[in-house]
Amino acid sequence: MRQSIIGRPAFALVALSAMMLSATAFSTSALAQDEPAPALTVTGNAAVVTDYRFRGISQTDKRFASQGGITVSHESGFYVSTWGSSIDDYVASGSDQELDLIAGYSKTVGAATFDLGVLYYYYPGSGGGNTDFVEPYASVKGTFGPATAKLTVNYAPKAKALSVGNGKEDNVYVAGDLSASIPNTPLGIAAHLGHSFGPSYLTIGKEYTDWNIGATYSWSHLTFGVSYVDTDKSLYTPSGRNASKAGVVGSVTASF
Repeated sequence: MRQSIIGRPAFALVALSAMMLSATAFSTSALAQDEPAPALTVTGNAAVVTDYRFRGISQTDKRFASQGGITVSHESGFYVSTWGSSIDDYVASGSDQELDLIAGYSKTVGAATFDLGVLYYYYPGSGGGNTDFVEPYASVKGTFGPATAKLTVNYAPKAKALSVGNGKEDNVYVAGDLSASIPNTPLGIAAHLGHSFGPSYLTIGKEYTDWNIGATYSWSHLTFGVSYVDTDKSLYTPSGRNASKAGVVGSVTASF
């Protein structure tokens, strides 16, 4: 016997409504998935560190530093960035701040990411001294599961800011980095080895090696870090501290 739907109007209405809601939800979901990624992305960070080490050498006389940066990236791979840190006045003729201005291009091919750019070190408040310099850089980074390996070369062309009394000098810095996240945990580990070739204002004598090893813990937008930093040379500040001596550096970084 054929059943009539006339006796079930409420059921038919509910079924029709459910179908319409499902179709609407599917349409909204599809639109959300089809929504293109933005051409420009902006990221930033702010940090407090117990000691600002630049290639193993303290820039803050082994005291705390506040730091922060912001990066604007285009989908093509081009990016511009700025990063700053408080420093001690012995670093750049009385300046108490370092400001890095960066422009570059990054491209990923398979598991490798290539990065080319130029970095300008600016020290406001240096009283007109020759402290600023430019440093082009190139790096290649590969990811293997939870691990990442990176090789970087920085070259600072001859400049008065790098002079140690012999006119203009240049500088080369070569570094390797290894990092890995521990699966299913908020923990990460990292190691760094670098070598500076001179002589220049950036080296301790003709050349020196720096290295560090550390760990991080991430929670929400915060990352807590601790690392052991050392070099194979000594460099004393006006206060008598050895700025390149081994030490433990802690950090708290907020990302946005």
